[in-house]
Amino acid sequence: MEKCKDAGLARSIGVSNFNRRQLEMILNKPGLKYKPFCNQVECHVYHNQKKLLDFCKSKDIVLVAFRALGTQREKRWVDQSSPVLLDDPVLGALAKKHKRSPALTALRYQLQCGVGSSGQEFQ
Repeated sequence: MEKCKDAGLARSIGVSNFNRRQLEMILNKPGLKYKPFCNQVECHVYHNQKKLLDFCKSKDIVLVAFRALGTQREKRWVDQSSPVLLDDPVLGALAKKHKRSPALTALRYQLQCGVGSSGQEFQ
């Protein structure tokens, strides 16, 4: 990917589903020319990735939310007794209070946490 960036075929390099250990391996790689600009991971109100988000912010890596409005609720991964994210009563009450939809409220939460933005423009 670094060769693609050098050739002008990519503006920046990103990764997906990397945890802190994997990011540290890349960041500590001898001869690294370009650190990852972003890391796309599943991130939403129920799975906010706080520790990973804090680490990414400390390294100036943008955390990009995947499935920002919740999961597909596969039985093997999600407790079926928990409400669907957009039907969550707490989220619904907040949305109603601010005269917004639950989806907009969930996305606003992400933005306020700094997901998808590191204070720098996407290049």
